[in-house]
Amino acid sequence: MTASPPTPAPKPSRRRHDREILALAVPAFGALVAEPLFLMADSAIVGHLGTPQLAGVGVASAALSTATGVFVFLAYATTAAVARRIGAGDRRGAVQQGIDGIWLALGLAVPVVLLTLVLAPWAADTLGASATAAPHAVTYLRISSLGIPAMLMVLAATGVLRGLQDTRTPLVVAVAGFAANIGLNAGLVYGAGLGVAGSAWGTVLAQTGMAAAYLVVVVRGARREGASLRPDTAGIRASARAGGPLLVRTISLRAVLMTATAVAARLGDDQVAAHQITMALFNFLAFALDAIAIAGQAIIGRYLGASDVPGARAATRRMVEWGVVSGLVLGLLVVVARPLYVPLFTPDPAVRAQLDTALLLLALTQPVAGPVFVLDGVLMGAGDGRYLAWAGLATLAVFVPVALAVPATGTGLAGLWWAMNLFMLLRAGFLAWRARGGKWLVTGAVRG
Repeated sequence: MTASPPTPAPKPSRRRHDREILALAVPAFGALVAEPLFLMADSAIVGHLGTPQLAGVGVASAALSTATGVFVFLAYATTAAVARRIGAGDRRGAVQQGIDGIWLALGLAVPVVLLTLVLAPWAADTLGASATAAPHAVTYLRISSLGIPAMLMVLAATGVLRGLQDTRTPLVVAVAGFAANIGLNAGLVYGAGLGVAGSAWGTVLAQTGMAAAYLVVVVRGARREGASLRPDTAGIRASARAGGPLLVRTISLRAVLMTATAVAARLGDDQVAAHQITMALFNFLAFALDAIAIAGQAIIGRYLGASDVPGARAATRRMVEWGVVSGLVLGLLVVVARPLYVPLFTPDPAVRAQLDTALLLLALTQPVAGPVFVLDGVLMGAGDGRYLAWAGLATLAVFVPVALAVPATGTGLAGLWWAMNLFMLLRAGFLAWRARGGKWLVTGAVRG
């Protein structure tokens, strides 16, 4: 008697994919928007000290975010690596991989802290701090640098939990941490009379508390799964190799945004003001779309770790559909809600006139931005960092000369935002071409 062939596993339904995406993306979105909302409250606290203090903290915050923002790969690379091992059924290895990522974060933090302490005056001067604001910027930057190890640990630990398919814990830690930040800052700035230094110390204490909370969760997981908490040189090197290409990708994206700001500054005060408002909305919309990308990192890593290529393909298609719809909705909101939010940013008619065109161009590109964020997350979840690095550099190479030519062409802010749309279209082309192929679909607990 011939044995009947094994029954194939049922394909995940669209509804199941939707549940997975929502379960990961909604808490991720909450954690992403918590930080800028609480930072605005933090700025309001410092703002009551005076204009030089607020200006100094603004300059220091820009320098600090640049110094730490490039290390976001600690979260991305760790998410993908941990999710792969989860998909392969190796929970102990997944937690161990995450611990290696945390040790890498601590190793990277040491030189960053030292450089920040030494270069704080130079950074304040380079970023244009005035003579009255510079002392406050240096004070804030030097004290806040002591929180950099905690900040990088939080990035890595967030990646561990995302890889374990848990975005709720990062949301709880983010909300609790940033709420504590506001309370500490108010108490130290006014209650203790420490001024700008109090704001910096409040931030350091809140960040340290967040890192401690994550460590408790990770240590418990390590003990439960029998993973070692000791640093493993080979594991740390593997984490660094996986993160290196993503560092290049992140730097290339930041270079695009810095180039756009530099070009806007050459167009005039009205144009640069309108550009900054448009960029603020660009960044806020990115949070919504990035939440789906974070879900993509965790879901795709898990599917490929389980060697389920059809599942990875199906999940990718569904997330791209989510990206398109989300982009369409966000684009419509940008246009329809202009009478509600534009007056909150500026009363200046000249700036508003510049904003009209820039916001329309921002809205126009959102249906493209949705799939771009999704596919970026999908390929990161697959561990396809090298391709993302080369695509980022190629996009930068095309964008920079086009953007730098805007002042000479006389197209003004509209020309700059057409260049930004070109940047998004180039990213879409590179990512879609890669996703259509199969080279990124490398299966197994570890990407070779």
